Amino acid sequence: MSRKCIGIDIGGTTVKLGMFEQDGTLLEKWEIPTRKENGGAHILEDIAAAIKKKAAERGLSTADFEGAGMGLPGPVLEDGHVEFCVNLGWKAMNPQEILSGLLDGMPVKSANDANVAALGELWQGGGRGYKNMVMITLGTGVGGGIILNEKIWSGMQGVGGEIGHIHVIEGETEQCNCGGYGCLEQAASATGIARLARKLLEADPARPSSLREVKNLSAKSVLDAARAGDPLALESVETSCRYLGWAMAGITMVVDPEAYLIGGGVSRAGTFLTEKIQRYHDQLSPMATKKAKVLLATLGNDAGIYGAAKLVLG
Repeated sequence: MSRKCIGIDIGGTTVKLGMFEQDGTLLEKWEIPTRKENGGAHILEDIAAAIKKKAAERGLSTADFEGAGMGLPGPVLEDGHVEFCVNLGWKAMNPQEILSGLLDGMPVKSANDANVAALGELWQGGGRGYKNMVMITLGTGVGGGIILNEKIWSGMQGVGGEIGHIHVIEGETEQCNCGGYGCLEQAASATGIARLARKLLEADPARPSSLREVKNLSAKSVLDAARAGDPLALESVETSCRYLGWAMAGITMVVDPEAYLIGGGVSRAGTFLTEKIQRYHDQLSPMATKKAKVLLATLGNDAGIYGAAKLVLG
């Protein structure tokens, strides 16, 4: 019987876990609450207990596992050290060493959750067949993960792939959550798409738009209106896609990926969105004669556990 592996995706509300065969077959997935009290002191204990319990249900012990991988919500150094995971309350610790000890010495590896999700998509999702890929997650914010030669590239201090904080908007007066001004996240996240549409509505109160009838303007309402042909909504979406394509063209000239994968809630707009992003990316990267493909991520919320499992398999 081949040894199994475990994928762990630690979020601020829940911890997602998956048990896998080494070929990527998902045997079972489950969740436990993320207990953040006392500076997140119980999170790793809870994870270890959940893994041991699930293993015992299958007649397995920790010795029957190749290892466990973790996706963490913050920068992770190569040795697994994290200076902080704000959403968990962790500071200056090495979670993978601690979890390995709790799992009787089972090998544990960790990386930033966005990078881990990208690795999962490369292994078993929309990025299968590629070796060099960039994943961009469009949700409340804009996350990213860079995969080069099938390995996560996170840079000197673990901030490689923070695509949402590339500066793209000149003259922006509203501050981004990172403390900067004019970040990609302010234009291309779900929040950013709604923000740009709201600014267009305010700039010309006489301009007609179906969005004026929407009480709680969201990215979905903007994208739906754009798909239906509303000119103002379409202008807003085109602007968001142009900023995204602009940032991606810059990434192309640095790492030259084979593909970009678009994930997150905004990606539910499908090819209506990716075709626009592709067009702007291609226009703004004229030197790249072989254009990177802009594709949709396919694993959804499971990308993190797949990628985490792949961490320990190499």
